[in-house]
Amino acid sequence: MKVLTPRAIVEQLDQYIIGQDEAKRSVAIALRNRWRRRQLDEDMRREVLPKNIIMIGPTGVGKTEIARRLAGLANAPFIKVEASHYTEVGYYGRDVESMVRELVELSVNMVQGEMMEQVRPQAQLRAEERLLDQLYEPAEAAAEPEHQEKQARARDRLRTMLREGKLEEREIEIEVSRKPVIVQGVGFGGEELGVDMQGFLEEMLPTRTESRRTRVEEAREVFVHEESEKLLDKQSIDRMARSRAEESGIIFIDELDKIAGSGAASRGPDVSRQGVQRDLLPIVEGCAVPTRHGIVHTDHILFIAAGAFNVAKPSDLVPELQGRFPIRVELDELTKEDFVRILREPRNALVKQYRALLDTERIELAFQDDALERIAEFAEQINQRGQSIGARRLHTVMEKLLETVSFEAPEIAPGKLVVDRKYVDEKLTALVEDEDLTRYIL
Repeated sequence: MKVLTPRAIVEQLDQYIIGQDEAKRSVAIALRNRWRRRQLDEDMRREVLPKNIIMIGPTGVGKTEIARRLAGLANAPFIKVEASHYTEVGYYGRDVESMVRELVELSVNMVQGEMMEQVRPQAQLRAEERLLDQLYEPAEAAAEPEHQEKQARARDRLRTMLREGKLEEREIEIEVSRKPVIVQGVGFGGEELGVDMQGFLEEMLPTRTESRRTRVEEAREVFVHEESEKLLDKQSIDRMARSRAEESGIIFIDELDKIAGSGAASRGPDVSRQGVQRDLLPIVEGCAVPTRHGIVHTDHILFIAAGAFNVAKPSDLVPELQGRFPIRVELDELTKEDFVRILREPRNALVKQYRALLDTERIELAFQDDALERIAEFAEQINQRGQSIGARRLHTVMEKLLETVSFEAPEIAPGKLVVDRKYVDEKLTALVEDEDLTRYIL
C-alpha cells in the first residue's frame, strides 16, 4: 500500500476499466486514506472514519468492476452483496448483519491460507514421515542396535527415493478424515441460523474417517493439508481475521436503489425497503456484530454502494442513510468509442479472451479495426433501442459473431479467421435489424 499512491491505483484500474475517471479517483483516494489512517497514532486513528461512496450509473458501465479490482489491489477482504436480497429483521429472509459475517468468513479464509503457506515447509516434513510410515513397515520391532540401524538405513533409502520422485505412482492406503458438511445461513423457517449454530454442530457431529487407496503423490497433499491444520492456531487466525475485516474490509452493496422507497408510502413493499435501510444504518455507521469468530466492529469497514437510480433517486433513501455515504460519483453511459476501447485495450479484453480460447483449438483469430468499430456500433445501437446493459452487451454480440467458428473449430483446425467489417455484417446485420429477434436474442 505504501507504493500504491492514488495515481498508481488509477493506473492499475485503467488496465481493466475504460473511462469513469471520476469514480476511479474517488475510490483511489478512499483506498489511500485507509493506508494513511494506519500511520496515525492510536487516538487519532479511532477518530478517522472511512468516507463511504455511492456510485450512480446504469448497469454495465463498470461499477462492480471498479470495486472488485480495488479490493484486489489492497489484498483486502471484499464481498459483493445485492441490497434487494435482504429483508427487515423479523421477516422471512436474510438480515443485513449477514453481510458482515460473510466478510469475516472470507477474511478467515484469507488469513488461514496465508498461514498455511507459512507452515507448509514444516508440514511437508511431517507429511514425509507419515508417508514413510505407510511405505515402510518392518516385519517386527527391532530391539537390538544392529537391527535398529538396519531399519534406519532402509527408511533413509526410501526417503531418498521419495524425495527424488521415484515412488509417486505407488499406491498406499491412508485414513482420510471427513468433517460433516453444514450449510450455513438458512433455518427451517427461512430465517438465518444463529451465529454459533455452525460451530455448535461441528462440535456435536463426529468427524468420520475412511480408508482409501491412493497414489503417493495425492497422499502427500492430503497429509500436508492435515499437518498444516494441526500447526495452525485457530484463535490467532480468528483474531487476525477480525482485525483485517475491521481495518481493511470492503463491502460493495449493489442495487441500493432497489431498497429506496418513495418516501411517502407507508404500506406494502416500501415498508420493508425502508426497514432494510434502517437496519443498514447501524452497520454502516459502526456497530458490533456477533460472528462465530468473535465480535466484529464495523466502524472502519469501507462501504461502497452502487445503483442505477433511474427510477428512485439517492434522495429517496432515508436521510440518515444518505448521510452515511458522503461521497457520490456519477458514472457515464458508454459510447461507441468506449466499446471499441473495451474490446481492444484492457488486460482482460474480450478480443484477447476469444483469441486465447480459439488458440487452444489451433485457430488463429485476427480482428481488423473496422470490425471492432462495427461491433461497437451494433452494441451501442442495441443498447439504445432496448434496455441498456452497458458493456455486457459486447459479450452477447461477440458470442453470436463467433458462434460458428467456436462450434466448428475442432473440425476445421488448424486455420485462421480474419474478422473484418464484411464478416461482422454477414453475421449480425440481419439479426440486429430484426427488432423482435434483437429483443430476445441480443
